[in-house]
Amino acid sequence: LKPCEVDFNNPPIKAEMIISINDVPLGTQGNLFGITGGEGTGKSNYVGSLIAGTIRHADFSIDTLGTTINPNADNKVVLLYDTEQSEVQLYKNIGNILRRSKQNKMPDFFKAYCLTSMSRKERLQAIVQSMDKFYYQYGGIQMVVIDGIADLVRCANDEAESVGIIDELYRLAGIYKTCIVCVLHFVPNGMKLRGHLGSELQRKAAAILSIEKDDDPQISVIKALKVRDGSPLDVPLIQFAWKDIEMHAYVGEKPKEEKEKRKETELIGVARSIFNNQRHSTYVDLCEQIQAILDVKERTAKSYIKFMRDKEIILKDPSNASYFIIGLI
Repeated sequence: LKPCEVDFNNPPIKAEMIISINDVPLGTQGNLFGITGGEGTGKSNYVGSLIAGTIRHADFSIDTLGTTINPNADNKVVLLYDTEQSEVQLYKNIGNILRRSKQNKMPDFFKAYCLTSMSRKERLQAIVQSMDKFYYQYGGIQMVVIDGIADLVRCANDEAESVGIIDELYRLAGIYKTCIVCVLHFVPNGMKLRGHLGSELQRKAAAILSIEKDDDPQISVIKALKVRDGSPLDVPLIQFAWKDIEMHAYVGEKPKEEKEKRKETELIGVARSIFNNQRHSTYVDLCEQIQAILDVKERTAKSYIKFMRDKEIILKDPSNASYFIIGLI
């Protein structure tokens, strides 16, 4: 236990923020950062913008699709492991990444691998061994992207395998003091990720973003499902779309009314889920259930209860002021 003991007189080095939106930390050193969404929503393009922001020259300003990315001033290695797409498609994606980062050739510290020809067991082994090699070769790892973490396990609904893979990735992020971006090709169910792998990632990741198609199919919307500090429903809805420059571009935030509408819709769903099996609920019980369902802290759950009361999603029980009942929704 000695190496794990906390010495209060020698505080740990503060984790550097690598990725953020409107000053809300998403990707930090020593943590996992989850990106999820359905097929064709623009996940790989968004991930490409994160890599482009990490490998760009510090004095270059580029379009990172509404996300702030700290420059990689020390040229630490940036690693991309793709478990799903063909080598031809990955080559094309790298070309788009370099174009976005305004570079003509691939920097030496950016390494990309197509792991589709490997068995699932070999993939994780290759990731672990290469991370160790490059950490010492380049004096650190700035960011790791695993595009398709479900392809590191035999079944995404196997609890033991799911816990094992997320624990291992979390351990690697801590050891190498890097941010590991985990792309999970699932369609989330509201604010929750499906399957044991999704649930485990949601529990361990510092932040989860969902990328979905807007009502206008030309536009993709980035929604926060989880942020460690604060409320995911208060993070702005970022939009990006395909442009004439032959790549995706940031097209602004959705209006504040849309953000409020999303918040109301999500919390109506939470209220229905809670009151589906019970007619009444105390404030404490309501707070605990919101924390469990949305994986948020107590203060955030309390702010949600206030919002639900203001919108009359929940009401005080007329027959007993100690209880809440569901509103007319």
